[in-house]
Amino acid sequence: MELASYLAGERWSDHPACTHPLLAALARLVNDNTGDESRAGLVHLVPSIIGLASDDLRVDARIALRCATTALPVAAAERQLALAVSVLAAEEMLARLDGAPSGRLSESSVRVMDEVPHAAEQARRFSRAARITSKGFRRYAAPNAVQLSVVGIVQACIPDPDSLLRRLLEETIADCDAMIRGQQAGTITTPAHA
Repeated sequence: MELASYLAGERWSDHPACTHPLLAALARLVNDNTGDESRAGLVHLVPSIIGLASDDLRVDARIALRCATTALPVAAAERQLALAVSVLAAEEMLARLDGAPSGRLSESSVRVMDEVPHAAEQARRFSRAARITSKGFRRYAAPNAVQLSVVGIVQACIPDPDSLLRRLLEETIADCDAMIRGQQAGTITTPAHA
């Protein structure tokens, strides 16, 4: 993120204005939790995050959703409930923002929730009782989803967590690019993940 701030002509910072704050947080977490050998491979992604800034809450929700749906199938059982709640919260926020019915789930969310039926059922019960505000989602739920997802991937019993973290960052950048650049062009683009 510091390199992104430099390339964008901003003052040296790991919180550049040229990148959506939640995307920048994901990039920092991936960088900090990737091994030295894999970290070098992240450098080429830096130019792609410059200019991906927006205050549209849909961007926060898509980032949180991408992270949670990527981590949920590989995370340890003790992390699955929180990640399943994150999936439902992001989907609920997107439904609200789109004027869609509450409870709508994308195909990818249905698929990952089906992989963890016990956590999914507990998450549904919890989510029925909780009503998150837009402010609470942006401030707490979305950043927590990102952090929980990265930790869930890092601690997962999978052969190469670095590759999954890299893929998560690449796919999240692509989602943000489609949404933000689509809005700037006057068309709202829904990422393929939805």
